[in-house]
Amino acid sequence: MKTLVLCFSLFFTVMLPAQAAVMLIYHHVATDTPRVTSVTPAELRQHLQHLKDNQFQVIGLDTLIAQLKQGKAVADNAVVITFDDSYANNFTTAHPILQEFGYPYTIFISPGSIDKGDGPLLSWQQVKQMSDDGVLVANHAMWHEHMAQPDAGESKSQWLERMRQSILSAEDKIEHYTGQRHQWLAYPYGEYSAALEQLVEELGFIGIGQQSGAIGSTIVLTRIPRYPAAGVYADIKSLAQKLRTLPFQITHYHGADPVITANPPTLSLTLKANDFVRSQLQCFAGSEVLTPEWLDDDTFTVTASKALGKGRARYNCTAPSLSKKGYFYWYSQPWLNPR
Repeated sequence: MKTLVLCFSLFFTVMLPAQAAVMLIYHHVATDTPRVTSVTPAELRQHLQHLKDNQFQVIGLDTLIAQLKQGKAVADNAVVITFDDSYANNFTTAHPILQEFGYPYTIFISPGSIDKGDGPLLSWQQVKQMSDDGVLVANHAMWHEHMAQPDAGESKSQWLERMRQSILSAEDKIEHYTGQRHQWLAYPYGEYSAALEQLVEELGFIGIGQQSGAIGSTIVLTRIPRYPAAGVYADIKSLAQKLRTLPFQITHYHGADPVITANPPTLSLTLKANDFVRSQLQCFAGSEVLTPEWLDDDTFTVTASKALGKGRARYNCTAPSLSKKGYFYWYSQPWLNPR
């Protein structure tokens, strides 16, 4: 009997899937803005209704960050809602819909852009009203600048000091107008680098990207993933699949600096492969299917067959969960080919 109990115990230890949260990123909520970064009001309402009908736990980003920093289990089937880029329609259109559902959410804003009036952006009065209504207001850098690497002719030390000032000045401005100071930075354009991550960590900030993936206890706090939910990704079937994803339990990232030095770059990860079949792990570079090479039981590498173009690209890796039917493990590695 003791042997039988031990066997069952080992089975459930091995097969237990990772608990997971998913963070969604929105930009515009409108019918007259660029489709690639937009959802219509009807689509946003459909997304929120799907969360409600399927009993997802919509939690604030503060709750998720606290769980991650304290090493607590992430609330399973949890969803965090975020908006980037300080657009005015976040207040005029999205805010009333989210209030109707009673869902918490976060806006990442660029204070310098708001001060300058750079486009159809929120006013500080609107930001203050959203804050007073319970919306979490966080940092998207001072000017929504490209942050991952120095500008032409700029030294590394000059660049790092400029980034430091951008991050801290934006945080001070947000605190001045709202009283909030969370020290969460959403990287503009989702671009970051190992050196920028180090600075973010030194400043005591959390770093949040735009690469896809679910969130679990082993996530790196300077590269937290989010799923886009706009444009072609606004389709409810696409969104429903993203909500059924799990984080790979990665124990070591090998050469995963997004700023590439060899093209095509090689991704190498060490992870716990106890809830998926290794042969079912697939990776993709755009439309190209990449076959992982397993170096040992827990480490694999993948490399695209062709050089990546200028700008941003990704490798996406997925594998179906053995213990949670219909769920997929998902990891996205962002790459930035220097301009």
